[in-house]
Amino acid sequence: MTSNADPERELLRHTIATLAYRGGKVLRGATADFSTFRMNDQTRTPVEILAHIGDLLEWGLSLAKGKQVWNNAKPQTWDREMERFFVTLKQFDSYLASGDPVACAPQSLFQGPIADALTHVGQIAMLRRIAGIPIRGENYFQADILSGKIGADQSAPRFEFD
Repeated sequence: MTSNADPERELLRHTIATLAYRGGKVLRGATADFSTFRMNDQTRTPVEILAHIGDLLEWGLSLAKGKQVWNNAKPQTWDREMERFFVTLKQFDSYLASGDPVACAPQSLFQGPIADALTHVGQIAMLRRIAGIPIRGENYFQADILSGKIGADQSAPRFEFD
């Protein structure tokens, strides 16, 4: 972060990078079979949750641009929704990095779409455990998470739990 950078904007960018890291971890190794796993008829499938995360990120970007738009997208295939996840993260991060004005309070962006997306990543992690394909726990404090590192090619975990 440069001395001229807005610390709130930089914290949002780091939070989005954290979402990319944690989301990347729960998506790696999850198969198309897992994407349709359903605990019961009252719950969303992982692909439905992932599509909702994409909707949240697109909404967050629209809020940042001052043109609130909500799209309730129909879930696509698991691979396409994973691609959409990283593409929308990149678009959101690029806007925050651009210096273009953010049309709403950064706190509102965090408490709304970003925090909601983090919650849903946790739901996918929980569903993986229930489906018998858990991810390993990790000390995320030690994770190599960097603002701007948004793609599927996240750093390897530094300290996972057994």
